Amino acid sequence: MSVSNSPAPRSQSRFGSWFDHHVYSLVASVGRMLKKPWSTALTIGVMAVALALPLGLWAALANVERFAGDVQDARQISLFLKPEISLERAGELADELRARADVAAVEHHTPEQGLADLRNTSGLGETISSLDGNPLPSLLVVSPSGDEALLAASLQQLPETDIVQHDAEWRERLDGWLRFGGRLAWVLAAMLGFGALLVVGNTVRLDIQQRTEEIGVLQLLGATDGFIRRPFLYLGLSYGVVAGTLALALLTAADLSLRAPLAALARSYGSDFALQGFGPLAALAIVLGAGVLGWIGAGLVTGHYLRQTRPTDT
Repeated sequence: MSVSNSPAPRSQSRFGSWFDHHVYSLVASVGRMLKKPWSTALTIGVMAVALALPLGLWAALANVERFAGDVQDARQISLFLKPEISLERAGELADELRARADVAAVEHHTPEQGLADLRNTSGLGETISSLDGNPLPSLLVVSPSGDEALLAASLQQLPETDIVQHDAEWRERLDGWLRFGGRLAWVLAAMLGFGALLVVGNTVRLDIQQRTEEIGVLQLLGATDGFIRRPFLYLGLSYGVVAGTLALALLTAADLSLRAPLAALARSYGSDFALQGFGPLAALAIVLGAGVLGWIGAGLVTGHYLRQTRPTDT
């Protein structure tokens, strides 16, 4: 007795036809883009700029946050002692502070060290040398191991303290500006992303208008909406992927043009800070996200057109 295996070939043939049509739709969408180079370049350029603006802002904010993180790691508190405090007492106070649980380390800078640093870094060596005495006090640089605000307040109460320099306030303001910048990036991304949807949608709409008769014939022959929509979806996907790639290229060019002068500026301040661009995973996510954006725009326009033109039985 033989067993019939006819259903398997039909299933395989159905899958093969489905796969072949997907491949054909993708290749045909790329071919239609190449047949209209100027309009394709305009569409891709507008989409790329719309994508690059919020992505560039996000990249800038990420670098500023990284720099702010480096700054916040240096949470040192500068404790300037009163001028009448002797070097011996300043050394004893430094030892007392090192013994506290909320202090990680203490550096003692004598007035002579402070004057030498000022002479070497300020460019006022001759003026400083002409001074009769040393007007600088002893300086203790305190590194906190716990809450720096509480430690700064505690140091302010010491009888030997003249000035406590603590930069928490401006760091809080910087954090506020970073939060505002992040919210602004999301708003720009939403607005410009909607603009990119409109650009893709309008381009696909024009392509649909040029193929109205072809679509009408397919509908009369019983083609499903998915079958008709597929080439336009791949057209939107292709626009999005190419636009996302171009946006990354624009941001990379901007990064390369800014990296050298910014590194030189950072070195002048004794920092090794350097710009960081998008990593491979982030770049892939950007390209795929742009492709999805183009796919959605094409799907919305094509779906609306098919709902308006689908033949109905009378």
